[in-house]
Amino acid sequence: MAEPDKKLTASFPATAEGALLKGSKIEAIRIVRAEQGVGLKEAKAIVEQHVATHPGIQEQINNAQALSRRAVLPWLTAIIVIGMLIIFFLAMSR
Repeated sequence: MAEPDKKLTASFPATAEGALLKGSKIEAIRIVRAEQGVGLKEAKAIVEQHVATHPGIQEQINNAQALSRRAVLPWLTAIIVIGMLIIFFLAMSR
């Protein structure tokens, strides 16, 4: 893995930190690439180093992703139930 420049990691963008706290590592990498003008490998290394040196961030990332998954489940259940009802009523009308 490429070794990130110390001066780049010292000024980790606040918007990238916000993206991490929302559970989006990919968005954080995009922000680091745009704001610091580095390549994909370097941006990924910077973000991963930032997460590694700030232990609470990984836990917050995991929590945000878990909340996101929990929010999808009710919608998915509703769509399945509605689909089954439509199929049931179409079958009954024949």
